Amino acid sequence: MTVSYTAEVATCSHFGCFWKLLMRWRASIYKIIWVDLLAFLSCFYFMAVIYRYALRDVDKPIFEDIVMYCHSYSNLIPLSFVLGFYVGIIIERWWNQYITVPWPDPLAVYVSALVRGQDEHGRLMRRTIMRYVCLALTMVLSMISPVIKRRFPTYDQLIEVGLLNANEANIMKAMDVKFPKHPKYWMPIVWAASIVTRARKEGRIWDDFSLKSMIDELNKFRAGCNMLIHYDTISVPLVYTQVVTLAVYSYFVASIFGHQWIDRDIKHYNNIVSYYFPLFSTLEFFFFMGWLKVAETLICPFGDDDDDFELNWLIDRNLQVSYLIVDEMHNDHPQLVRDQYWDEVFPAELPYAVESDRAEHPEASTARLGIPKVVPVTMTKSEVSLENDFTEFDDEDEYNTEVTIRFARREFSWSKSSVSVSYSYDNQSIDTLDEKVDEENEVDTRTLDSSNKDDFDRLKEKRDRERVNRQKQQAALAMELIKGDLASNGSARSSRTNVPQKSSEVQTDRSYISQKKREDDTDNDKDNDKDSDESKK
Repeated sequence: MTVSYTAEVATCSHFGCFWKLLMRWRASIYKIIWVDLLAFLSCFYFMAVIYRYALRDVDKPIFEDIVMYCHSYSNLIPLSFVLGFYVGIIIERWWNQYITVPWPDPLAVYVSALVRGQDEHGRLMRRTIMRYVCLALTMVLSMISPVIKRRFPTYDQLIEVGLLNANEANIMKAMDVKFPKHPKYWMPIVWAASIVTRARKEGRIWDDFSLKSMIDELNKFRAGCNMLIHYDTISVPLVYTQVVTLAVYSYFVASIFGHQWIDRDIKHYNNIVSYYFPLFSTLEFFFFMGWLKVAETLICPFGDDDDDFELNWLIDRNLQVSYLIVDEMHNDHPQLVRDQYWDEVFPAELPYAVESDRAEHPEASTARLGIPKVVPVTMTKSEVSLENDFTEFDDEDEYNTEVTIRFARREFSWSKSSVSVSYSYDNQSIDTLDEKVDEENEVDTRTLDSSNKDDFDRLKEKRDRERVNRQKQQAALAMELIKGDLASNGSARSSRTNVPQKSSEVQTDRSYISQKKREDDTDNDKDNDKDSDESKK
């Protein structure tokens, strides 16, 4: 489980509070790196002994050239950049995996509050729902964690701890035979959703909104389990991990040669401290290799490392707390009593065990900011001159410092064929106002109306003109037909033989007139419909 040291660093002292943590061994950098550091120092001293005691004087210059070459070109490896960026990704991934682990507590509260019933069947429903949820999470953890896999290698171990029944295990085994490629962690969640739906049909859940809330919480829990599977299958790209590992180890292999003491009159290579112990080389190895070990430890937080998540505790805790919420605490609460501030409505000051611990109330950042006073400017006279407006002033306004502007009110009157706009002020029409203003400020009403027309008014007038023109054309056509009808009636008296033919012609003309009228009526109805649609828009 992750080692917690928050209590020890809660209050910082003069020289810092992290010094207290340097002597810890569990989950420390010493425990992770001591084997690698021992191997590095062993190789370093082995090469030093070879150079000082095993090589001949003729061979030493070759070794010294290798040392100078490694020391000069080892800094070309961008170790800080590559390693720092990689560790940043691993730390973010590690924390995201922790917050992805779903907790059954919200669903347990929903089940306890919404699935009603004090009888044995209601209690069985609530406990079974939460058992299925805990079973689903346990199956997911056994797929991604070696620790949980060792604890629950088969369905039999799940039956022993009470997370699974024999009948349910047989159903899962049958599904594994039919569909062996896909994990079956979602099956308990489907069973839990079926129980919730059954409780709604039996009336144990009062409304559909409560049912939806529980189904949504089940889907949220399933999404968390699914995301854990994704974190397990989709790792940090292998090529990035290989680049970081090669960069670190190649750098320190070059440091074994490049940081050696050599017998040359060069300042950087014949330091007396390096002759006995490579101090700064050791510190450099300590930091960079420790950085890499941090990434190796946190890349998979579901293992056996000291900083990995304690999943066994999580499984036990989830089942115990879930049963406690839905069974022991179901439909139960303490007795309602008045609080000690009942008569005061709210406390003015809360008591402290030590009065000196009472802190001052926080203030806003601009609470004590000094603002210079601004002297207002007083106006003695205001004159407003507006042309072609409807603002009216009294005689007293010349000596009043306040300016009052009143605007004319626009009134609309609608009819089937036209729209008129008029302006009024204090329930008086604009014509009455025009009598009160001077002749120089009079406004032509027609010009005002035409200037205030919008596109809709112009379209309306155009339609009216077209309708009048059609009516004139129809009237002229009707007059021509009537004249022809009268002429045909005069000729019918002279010859009866032509009566059927003339009467048929008149009947044809009348039918043509009626047809034209119907077409005009249809056109008028369409125009009215268009006008109404445009007015709505």
